[in-house]
Amino acid sequence: MTVLHRFALFAGSISTALLLSACQPAADEGKVNIAQDDVQPSSEQVENPDETNAHAGHDMTTADAIVDETPMTDMLKDYTKSMTDMHNEMMVGMAYNDPDTAFAKGMLGHHRGAVNMAKIELKYGTNEEMRQLAQDIIDSQQLEIDIMNKWLASHPDAPKPKPNTEAMQQAYAKGMEAMYGDMIAGIADPVPDMAFARGMLPHHRGAVDMAMVQLQYGTDEEMRQLAQDIIDVQEPEIEIMQDWIGKTSFDAKETNNLTDSAQ
Repeated sequence: MTVLHRFALFAGSISTALLLSACQPAADEGKVNIAQDDVQPSSEQVENPDETNAHAGHDMTTADAIVDETPMTDMLKDYTKSMTDMHNEMMVGMAYNDPDTAFAKGMLGHHRGAVNMAKIELKYGTNEEMRQLAQDIIDSQQLEIDIMNKWLASHPDAPKPKPNTEAMQQAYAKGMEAMYGDMIAGIADPVPDMAFARGMLPHHRGAVDMAMVQLQYGTDEEMRQLAQDIIDVQEPEIEIMQDWIGKTSFDAKETNNLTDSAQ
């Protein structure tokens, strides 16, 4: 089993763990507890991927079909580590009791993941438009990382769940599962610039979804404004990536057609 295949199982199991935890009564200390054993695939799950996929949903099943045929290149290893680190931090944040701290901590991990992915594009990519986008992502999201770090330093989590905590966690879990399935498919593309665009596209969509959850459940004005800023910045970048993927895929198809016609 490849490293990426194991990550597909890992991502599916932790998304499921958050969904289940969000539906459970809060622990006595008022904290939603997601034990480490609950968020990593056991040896039994690794040996029986079909059973794990049944719980993880269709996104992870699709990802498994892709990663079975994907060679583990250095670039893919870098992306896999970045996604794993991001998922670990996001899971911690999304288990918080207060919607505002859950958003800040979860988005902090999400932003760090975006910065790491952008750095991978600068390391392997050659397309100037995608490299410029990667640098723009680093510049803008590092500023927001600083904002969230500063805010979290003075805003600890609530000691007990709030009335809308469970709904907030369920909304985050649903978005995470969809995002990770699409990201795994994207980063498996063998062309570095396309892997970046196809991986970052669902990542950005995930950020917008998280920001919308914050606007629905959060009450802190600074974090609500940050959520709106994220939507305003990342939606145009989503369009850039969609257009670039469509144009590049079309050009590649046309080139292949011309090559076939000449033979």
